[in-house]
Amino acid sequence: MALEKTLVLLKPCAVQRGIMGEVLNRFEKKGLRVCGMKMMQLTDALLSEHYAHLSEKPFFQRVKDSMMTAPVVALALEGVDAIEAVRTIVGPTTGRKAPAGTIRGDYSMSFQENIVHASDSPETAAVELRRFFAPGEIFDYKLAYFDFLYANDEF
Repeated sequence: MALEKTLVLLKPCAVQRGIMGEVLNRFEKKGLRVCGMKMMQLTDALLSEHYAHLSEKPFFQRVKDSMMTAPVVALALEGVDAIEAVRTIVGPTTGRKAPAGTIRGDYSMSFQENIVHASDSPETAAVELRRFFAPGEIFDYKLAYFDFLYANDEF
């Protein structure tokens, strides 16, 4: 298996509620490597591109408006099966239906204000990482404890 990278956005609701560190801590404790991180204010143009697949939905503008109420924190995370691992940690979209122990299950009651966005496939992750990180903003380094995260034939 190869290491894969994925995008996570800590949404404005996470920023406003002061739980950014707690959410990031969940990913780090799992063993995912933070290879990029930055705070940014999203624009309507960037959100129209990011959520283009929702453009025909009645809630499209509401989602964009919500994502512009405060900055977000963009994370590039890496690990074996990182996309699946992140989505398991995050839980289902609707917070009130997400199991306890997941980020959304523990911190959200909403479909929209659900703490994080997470890429859903390798193809989506590649596009989204390029959308939110410029060349040189994603780093390659080895965690000191990397050899204790996986068996030697897992990556």
